[in-house]
Amino acid sequence: MGHVEQPHQQVPSGGDPDEKTLRFRRAQSVTRAEEITEKEQKARKSQHDKPCHKPQDSLFSWSSGFDNFTGFVNWGFLLLSMGGIRLFLENLIKYGIMVDPLQWFVVLTGQNIEGREHPSIVLLVYCCVPIVICLLIEKAISVGIFSHKLGSWIHIINIFFLVSLPVIVIHLKADQFSLIGGMSVSMLYLVVFLKLWSYIQVNFWCREAIKKASAKSTLRRQSLSAPHWKSLEDEKNGTQEEIDQSIVKYPDNLNIKDIFYFILAPTLCYELNFPRTTRIRKRFLVKRILEVFLGIHLIMALFQQWMIPSVQNSLIPFTKMDYMHLTERLLKLAIPNHLIWLCFFYLMFHSFLNLMGELLHFADRNFYNDWWNANNIDTFWRTWNMPVHRWAVRHVYIPVVRRGHSKSVAGIIVFFISAFFHEYLVSVPIQTYRIWAFTGMMAQVPLSYVSRYVEKHYGARWGNIIVWSSIILGQPLAIMMYYHDYVISHFT
Repeated sequence: MGHVEQPHQQVPSGGDPDEKTLRFRRAQSVTRAEEITEKEQKARKSQHDKPCHKPQDSLFSWSSGFDNFTGFVNWGFLLLSMGGIRLFLENLIKYGIMVDPLQWFVVLTGQNIEGREHPSIVLLVYCCVPIVICLLIEKAISVGIFSHKLGSWIHIINIFFLVSLPVIVIHLKADQFSLIGGMSVSMLYLVVFLKLWSYIQVNFWCREAIKKASAKSTLRRQSLSAPHWKSLEDEKNGTQEEIDQSIVKYPDNLNIKDIFYFILAPTLCYELNFPRTTRIRKRFLVKRILEVFLGIHLIMALFQQWMIPSVQNSLIPFTKMDYMHLTERLLKLAIPNHLIWLCFFYLMFHSFLNLMGELLHFADRNFYNDWWNANNIDTFWRTWNMPVHRWAVRHVYIPVVRRGHSKSVAGIIVFFISAFFHEYLVSVPIQTYRIWAFTGMMAQVPLSYVSRYVEKHYGARWGNIIVWSSIILGQPLAIMMYYHDYVISHFT
């Protein structure tokens, strides 16, 4: 009998021939099994018993590929609504109707405060003085009256005195400041501080760019012959005439109109030429005005009816450190606090900032991104407050990185500054100087690593759950701590 060669699979060099052969046979066996299954299905269908079964996975199995859970989303929303309505009815039954618009007016205007000096109104008006001083310093630097070094030191003194003034005045006139008055003054002075920081730095960039351009131009003129230089100069002048005359250049931007437009504009980052709209949309403007009006009343009503009783009832469990009741108070406070926070977000970042942008023809309306889809803490802080994020990246993060520091160091510095000003906005108005807001913000640094780890190893959904958990539970915990310390320090 003749010898017949058996076909064999070629094995790459460096591999085990037996292992490769085994894998090849397994692949053939799987293919063979699929062929047999298909033949069995065809044979079953040809029978007269009318088969109704076929190989398939249950919908909850990952291998099923099913992903339409819209009904469960509706169910969850309905269940959440029912729970919220129950809490609302419980609040009404227990406390009655506590909403009193007259009391809002008394608190907002400070009519319940003894004395008629109204230091909060004086501080709000005085805020224009540091702005004008900043403009005068920039004018002096641009014409050579002040050197850059001297002007920088005067700027530093001016803006740090600006941000320190509310602390000093509120401390000295504590009995004449309402909570709303102190919060308004602190917020306004902080916003002006950040805007002037940007204004000073951008004008410095413009001066440096002009110096470099002037130096390059001098070198080019020296290297060219006079006729050649004259022809280039004529060509440059002809091209320059074609540029739109509406473009503002340094130092033409140093005027009262420009700086106060920037102060009122819904941004923290200064530019010489902001993008502008051509007209005011009246219907859009009316909608935003109504939203601001109704939003303020809704927030005040929720705060008065739901928030204040929950905060007051948290004092005794927090003082006794009764962890069971403390957790119950925390969870109960989390719901009204989160609703108020969401209303405030919409009121501030959509309604109010769009209202200001429409009135001022300010075209860049990207005040927030889809932070609700953030899969980690870093993404949340980069998307929920775009004006602050742009300011932090443009005026802190990038300059720190350009000085040779790592991105991690730059990020920690940004969080440190943010933590300091969060503490500033809380401690100064209530005159209770603690570090809870500062600690909470700095805790975002390790929490960001945790959220990224969870996102990487357990999926984006779990990362998003961590983000929402930090928002929902972190804020009421800080409120409870500040309220406890405020009562202890002011009403021992």
